[in-house]
Amino acid sequence: MRKEECFYLGKIAKKFSFKGEVLAYLDTDEPELYENLESVFVECNKHLVPFFIETSSLHKNDFLRIRFEDVNNEEEAEALLGNAIYLPLNMLPKLTGNKFYFHEVIGFEIEDQRLGVFGKIVAVNDSTAQPLFEVLNGEVEMLIPMIDHFLVKIDRENKKVIMNLPEGLVEMYL
Repeated sequence: MRKEECFYLGKIAKKFSFKGEVLAYLDTDEPELYENLESVFVECNKHLVPFFIETSSLHKNDFLRIRFEDVNNEEEAEALLGNAIYLPLNMLPKLTGNKFYFHEVIGFEIEDQRLGVFGKIVAVNDSTAQPLFEVLNGEVEMLIPMIDHFLVKIDRENKKVIMNLPEGLVEMYL
């Protein structure tokens, strides 16, 4: 399985018991959707390795307590600490309306109701307090805030994100 075919679910945060159990932090608003997984991919040395789950249960809202097959003690669990967990993209719940996954809109055109199409979304930067669309217009890279108030429609059929942006935001780049 390649990373491009998967989505980031979270990471193994800490050991839980002397029997090799771990607590995985889940980066999701709905952790209960992932309570009964059969397996996950754990990133080990930049490779995704399948790990089968013996038992799992939710722990304090955002954590999943996991007992992996073939991880039987603290030392084996310690080796997994800090590693990212992935699942295949086909396991993502389908979103409708104006809800979307960041990876889903990469390659979509971005359109302002006033100016029309002004670029293509090449990435989403979520390392800032406010997530940003990274938009390319020819050679010019623009950062457009992903604010619900600006978002008019996600047009999946025509691969467009339609927005109503404040006057001057796009013009300052062009």
